Amino acid sequence: MFKTVLIANRGEIACRVIRTLRSMGIRSVAVYSDADAGARHVRLADAAVRLGPAPAAQSYLDIDAVLAAARSTGAEAIHPGYGFLAENAAFAQACAEAGIVFIGPEAESIRVMGDKITAKNAVEARGVPTVPGIAKPGMDNDALTAAAPGIGYPLLIKPSAGGGGKGMHVVEAEDQLATSLDAARREAAASFGDDTLFLERYVTTPRHIEVQVLADAHGHVIHLGERECSLQRRHQKVIEEAPSPLLDEATRARIGEAACETARSVGYRGAGTVEFIVPADSPDEFFFMEMNTRLQVEHPVTEEITGVDLVEQQLRIAAGQVLELDQEDIVLDGHSIETRIYAEDPSAGFLPTGGLVEHVRHPEGEGVRVDTALEDGLSVSIDYDPMLAKVITWGRDREEARARMVAALENTAVVGFTTNVEFLRALLELPAVIAGDLDTGLIAREFDSIRFAEPGKREFREAALLMDAARGSSTDPWRRRDGWRLGAPAPRRFPLVAADGTTRMVLLSGTVDAPAVVAEGDAGVTADANTGPDVGRSGSLPAFVKRRGQDVTVTIGGVGRSFTAVVGPEGVQLTRLGALFDIRRVRADHSIQGEAESNPTLTSPMPGTVLLTPVADGDVVSEGDAVLVVEAMKMEHVIRATVAGTVALHAAVGDAVSRGQVLAVITPAGTEPDDEGAARNDNANDREGEGAA
Repeated sequence: MFKTVLIANRGEIACRVIRTLRSMGIRSVAVYSDADAGARHVRLADAAVRLGPAPAAQSYLDIDAVLAAARSTGAEAIHPGYGFLAENAAFAQACAEAGIVFIGPEAESIRVMGDKITAKNAVEARGVPTVPGIAKPGMDNDALTAAAPGIGYPLLIKPSAGGGGKGMHVVEAEDQLATSLDAARREAAASFGDDTLFLERYVTTPRHIEVQVLADAHGHVIHLGERECSLQRRHQKVIEEAPSPLLDEATRARIGEAACETARSVGYRGAGTVEFIVPADSPDEFFFMEMNTRLQVEHPVTEEITGVDLVEQQLRIAAGQVLELDQEDIVLDGHSIETRIYAEDPSAGFLPTGGLVEHVRHPEGEGVRVDTALEDGLSVSIDYDPMLAKVITWGRDREEARARMVAALENTAVVGFTTNVEFLRALLELPAVIAGDLDTGLIAREFDSIRFAEPGKREFREAALLMDAARGSSTDPWRRRDGWRLGAPAPRRFPLVAADGTTRMVLLSGTVDAPAVVAEGDAGVTADANTGPDVGRSGSLPAFVKRRGQDVTVTIGGVGRSFTAVVGPEGVQLTRLGALFDIRRVRADHSIQGEAESNPTLTSPMPGTVLLTPVADGDVVSEGDAVLVVEAMKMEHVIRATVAGTVALHAAVGDAVSRGQVLAVITPAGTEPDDEGAARNDNANDREGEGAA
């Protein structure tokens, strides 16, 4: 077995691999970019090496730098995690040439399965069923357009390289094909460095089911059951579970054998995942989609129901050991569900967020597991994927696992910027999800029925969490920050700012079991403790604050930056995480479109980089025309004209932009350009930029 292993990755997967290395007594080496110098995976590892600046191309994707880090630390093997270099055949080959073990399959297996066209042809030759379509290398847009009618609509455009849903586009009609092909090529080239595309029939109401396989270098191949990954948005997985509620035992055995045969077709070695499409109305029929030649993000649900540590198996196989597990040893016990915590705002069209993590709270309890790199004070950059953490639950059956996940998400919070936690919990409460009636289009169909908290109420929750964080968790009384002293705890003061701008002080006192919030200096403001069953040693701070007859804005300061919230005349009550929400229905794009309607000033909805400007400065546009494309966290957002008129661009391709930054101003048709107004916009934007810096 190896003595030292380098992890060529970051974030939660790096922490996850380090955990297994530590349990096996193997020395771990982390690598990091300048953006991750203070990251948790860097501190957890036994050694750490800087790769370069924040951009992935200059750090985590720099093969020479990664190999140099391995040599300098004496690492005998490299674990690639997922993403970055995990499915890079050139990296696997470079490791072999450097005499360093790549913990994964051989370069040739990655090459074959990494190209979806060659993979499809390889498995078809072994009798594995595939989705009807056209998959030939080197087809340009004209050739694909000519082939489309023979496949029929709707169809699916897929990049030959890469994965994760990037570059995939569903085309409903012929008039959408040209623009979708252009976008797919651009995204594929940016994500994978290869813009080769192919077409497949789009299976209506498809279910995405994948099978985990393990294969050693001695010819042994087994599968560890399947995972259901049908809850997706834009082909990106959101919630995964194992086993699938769709398959019966006979189909499970057939699809498992098809996955093993896929692995045998390329002499596979290591842990891998074979992905299939299963029509929801024909669950005994399945089609091969692709093979991911790496560990999957959702691997924990398989670990939870089989008891097999997949990272440990990867290490043992890479070290040349014989796989000690036989197929009959794999028994599926119970049910497991995983949710992915993302830095994104579902109520605003899933726009990327990010920023400083003021405070994070992870759930605990029976049947709950968290894979994370999040911690207080972490800066979440737009340079990398927006996934922050994973919450995994196990139950004796699916409903127990689901209920535990809902409870776990109620006790999950990231304070400092918006995440998708609230959305995940609401998704798990949809009747179709409860019933296991899933398909990859469910989120798109049901999204309008998902309810979100008003922003003010969400921020009040964050304020309370920060007050809770101020208590600290140290058992050393001299290091605690909760007002501890001999006798009664000392009260802590926080400002209460009324709607008229006047400030009063709020005193927080009491004990963990019986906290109390009292107002000082104004009889019109009252606050009382609530000591319900969900309160107390769990750590959440209960508070009931109201002002009779008018709204009050509460600003809680003293820990990180302040948060504000409007508290209505009926008050806001926090008894447990998630219980305070005054729910209302909003569309995903309501806040953006409502503000943007007929507004000639186009601003960036998220921090990111200007990827494209389909129009030139001075061009005349119609309402709805694409004006700019902004990219952040591997996501493109098209900014369209809200009025017809003449465009004045205020940003260029390659510019880094902040959320709310003015990108273009449209002078409506029939009016004169307001040069002075544009100049004011520019100056205001400059001041905003200086403030952000």
